[in-house]
Amino acid sequence: MTAAFVLSINMFIAALFAVAFTVVASTNPTVRGARWLAAAYGIGVIDVALEFILPSLAQPTPVVVAIYVSYLAALTCGLIGVARHYGAALPRSATAIVWLAGLAFVPVMLGLPYGSALRTLLYQLPYAAMQVLMVAVVVRSGGKLALDRLLVVVGALAVLVYLAKPAIAWWIGTADHAQAYLASDYAAISQTMGSVVLIALALVLLLVIMRDTTMEMIARSETDPLSGALNRRGFETHGDRAVVRARRTDQPLSLITLDLDRFKAINDSFGHAAGDRVIADLAGLLDDTVGSDDLVARLGGEEFAILLPGRTTAQAQALAERMRWAVARDLPVRLDNAPAVTASFGVAELQFGERLSDLCRRSDLALYEAKAAGRDTVCAAPRLRSVKPDAEAAEFAAPSDRLVQSFG
Repeated sequence: MTAAFVLSINMFIAALFAVAFTVVASTNPTVRGARWLAAAYGIGVIDVALEFILPSLAQPTPVVVAIYVSYLAALTCGLIGVARHYGAALPRSATAIVWLAGLAFVPVMLGLPYGSALRTLLYQLPYAAMQVLMVAVVVRSGGKLALDRLLVVVGALAVLVYLAKPAIAWWIGTADHAQAYLASDYAAISQTMGSVVLIALALVLLLVIMRDTTMEMIARSETDPLSGALNRRGFETHGDRAVVRARRTDQPLSLITLDLDRFKAINDSFGHAAGDRVIADLAGLLDDTVGSDDLVARLGGEEFAILLPGRTTAQAQALAERMRWAVARDLPVRLDNAPAVTASFGVAELQFGERLSDLCRRSDLALYEAKAAGRDTVCAAPRLRSVKPDAEAAEFAAPSDRLVQSFG
């Protein structure tokens, strides 16, 4: 397989991925970094095109430098795209150092024999350094999912590929001048290795973008746009999982249901915009009060639910009391001449054999009790008689023994 054939494949692949990332960027503007990745592969097409015209040039030096700089520019665009997608800070100083060193290498490389191992090393070092920066960006972003780890592995392999090329050039040799590069065995090997890196990085990046886009769509479908809390669908999805975890780990799980008192009066007196601000403020207050593992959801209107893994009824009731005081203290701030804003709370703890719907029903009953008690109150649902698995088994096991005792 000649280097020219592999190079033509690389050109086609680079163009294909440039189009793919462009389509992703144009159809979903929220995907950060896709435009930079499209630019990276687009510049890659130009780089390959320059490689093709080398054999026909009498003075190849300007094009050799252009190929070197354009590929470094493509890697830089890829670095920016990855940093933008992961929401990580771009290592500007390190990137600038790589560029300054890379440009400083140019006159040194031109003074060395074409195809020498040292020239190849200086040629590949900036590429390897730029790839190291991309790996560092992914690692520093905190991405720990499988695809993030795969991207780190592929990036690290790309670094090794760049660093291996000088050794390959030393081992098998390469062309004596730039015009003969495509006819050399080194070019075939180098371009084949580059093709593998090109495809692997692009595919993993596309998978990462698809994964994150899907996760963002799911998050939007489960989030209430006004309050930023989970909506009912999100609450049921994550709440069911919390119930399963509580059963598996034998940990307590409590639910607080709260409702703003006389919220209609706020809308009637101050308008629905003011009511919306109160809802948003309440969601922020709740989010600031709970822990990172707790779930805050807006079930509808002015009703919220807070699921508290690892909390007993007493702990949830104490937290609800703090919330009740915070509501009365903080929520009227956004309203001029506002009357007192209060909320009523119902608390329930998951009992053996209950589902999320059962827990919600008992918490709602406690909330109704708080409303009936005059509002601005916290009420807790009573614990049900717990039926443990061993007691249940004892109750229904060995019916023949009980029959013997009845008729004995």
